Amino acid sequence: MDARLHTLHCYPVKSGRAIDLDTAHLGRHGLRHDRSWLFVDAADRFVTQRSHPTLARLDATPGSDGSLRLMHPDAGVLDLPAPAALPTEAAEQRRVRVWRREVAARDCGAQAATFAERLLGMPARLVMAEDATFPDGYPLLVCNLASLAALNEMLPSGIPMARFRPNLVIDGWPPWAEDDIRELRIGTARLRLVKACTRCVVTGIDQQSGQPDVDPMPALRRSRFDPALKGVTFGWNAEVIAGAGSVLRAGDAVEIVGRRQAAAAAGGASSSGTREVT
Repeated sequence: MDARLHTLHCYPVKSGRAIDLDTAHLGRHGLRHDRSWLFVDAADRFVTQRSHPTLARLDATPGSDGSLRLMHPDAGVLDLPAPAALPTEAAEQRRVRVWRREVAARDCGAQAATFAERLLGMPARLVMAEDATFPDGYPLLVCNLASLAALNEMLPSGIPMARFRPNLVIDGWPPWAEDDIRELRIGTARLRLVKACTRCVVTGIDQQSGQPDVDPMPALRRSRFDPALKGVTFGWNAEVIAGAGSVLRAGDAVEIVGRRQAAAAAGGASSSGTREVT
């Protein structure tokens, strides 16, 4: 299969709007800036579009120095300085919860908390990752352009790939080919597709307006329900196994270097899934 990296996307604030990239730096925790900031509630639990779809309208622009600009039509603009410039009271260390996982985070301060409360309509804080970032479970989400085309044939009107919030979109694979791929190479980077990604209500939210729109979940339940995962799947969660520090570019060749069927025959790990990466 002659496959290419079709598009690249990162989400500086978890569950915020995507930034579409021509090039992206790849680290061991995924793409640079991807899900490096997070809104949490008063109990330090993560907040996403599942409960607050207005996050789809949040634009986040990270600076090269670690600063961040947030813009939202209802909450205004927040210019957050680089971590070294944050005031002393912003240096509070927190242990925030993303599903069952606790992640070390740094509170971004009172001004950011005011913005968070205005945006979410409840007591909330903005935090930044200290080391690991804030995906639901894995650092990358890989999706197949042909699989979206196959899904859209089942829907009353087509939906864009943005509904599935991928990091890497591959063009040139047949529909659902990703289910049989275990490892791939893009330049010097080598990625392992670890777990199928089970989906949720976010797929029915228009990522421009934050409003409900065509819901793909009924069609996915008919065609992509996995009894072992107790959910429907679209895309694969992936991890970086080589090439941290490399640069990915839209148009890069994608080479399959390992298949799941061969791994299973050799006693490899099963492909149990995890929740949607938001």
